[in-house]
Amino acid sequence: MSIHSTAIIDPSAELAEDVEVQAFSIIEAKVTIGAGSVIGPHCVIGAGAQLGKNNRTFSGAQLGVVPQDLKHKKGAIGKTHIGDNNVFREFVTISSSTDYGDGDDHKVTLIGSGCLFMACSHVGHDCTVGSGVIMANSAALAGHVTVHDRAILGGLTGVHQFCTVGKMAFLGAMSRVAQDALPYMILAGQPTLCHGPNVVGLERAGFSKETISHIRKMYKLLYRSNMNTSQAVKLIEDQVPECEERQVILDFVRNSKRGLQ
Repeated sequence: MSIHSTAIIDPSAELAEDVEVQAFSIIEAKVTIGAGSVIGPHCVIGAGAQLGKNNRTFSGAQLGVVPQDLKHKKGAIGKTHIGDNNVFREFVTISSSTDYGDGDDHKVTLIGSGCLFMACSHVGHDCTVGSGVIMANSAALAGHVTVHDRAILGGLTGVHQFCTVGKMAFLGAMSRVAQDALPYMILAGQPTLCHGPNVVGLERAGFSKETISHIRKMYKLLYRSNMNTSQAVKLIEDQVPECEERQVILDFVRNSKRGLQ
C-alpha cells in the first residue's frame, strides 16, 4: 500500500493492499476501496463510501461526501456505492444519499462501472448512474436522477431532479433536461429537443442498419406523428418488429413519470 505521509486515513477505513493514496487526501470513516485504485492528491472520500476495483480519482475529486440537501440529518452518514474501473477527473463531486433519519437503509447514490466523469461534473444525492456513462466537463445531475448505461452528457448539461436519461442517449452540450430523455436519441438545443436517433453512436456500437431503422420508426411515431403517447405506443406495438430496442423504448415510455423531453 502506497500512502503519502500527508494523507489522512480514518482507522476504520478498509483499503486493499495495493491502493495508492496521494498527498493531502482524506479517507473518512468506514470507507472501503478495492484493489488497484488510485486516490489522487487533495481528494476526499466521504464516510461510508464503497469503491470497487481500479477506480482513479484526480486532484480535488470528492466522492461520497455529505449531500447538498437541507433535509439531510446532521451528523448522519449517507451511502455511496461505486463499481469498478471508473475515472473521476479534477474536482468531480459525488454526493452521498440523503439520510432523513427515517431508518430507510435502501437509499444510496449508486454508480456502475467503466464510467468517465470529466472535470467539475457533479452527481447529486440518491442518483443512480449506470455503467459506461460519460459526463463531460461541468455536467450536473440534481438529486434522484437515473442515468442508464452508456449515456453521454455533454459539457454544462443540467438534469432536473427525478428525471431519467435513457440507455445510450446523447445530450448535447448545455442541454437543460427537465423531462425524461428517450434511449438511443440525440437531445440538444435551446430549448432542448429530441432530434432523432444517435445514428453515429449506434453504428459505432455495432447496431445493424435494420435495428437503427426500427429505432428511427419509433422516434417518428412518438415525436412526429401528431399522436399522443398512448396512441404512439400502440402503433409501435403493432408496426415495429419485436426486438430488444423496442422493449427498451416501450418500457422506458411506460415507466416515465415526468414525460418525454
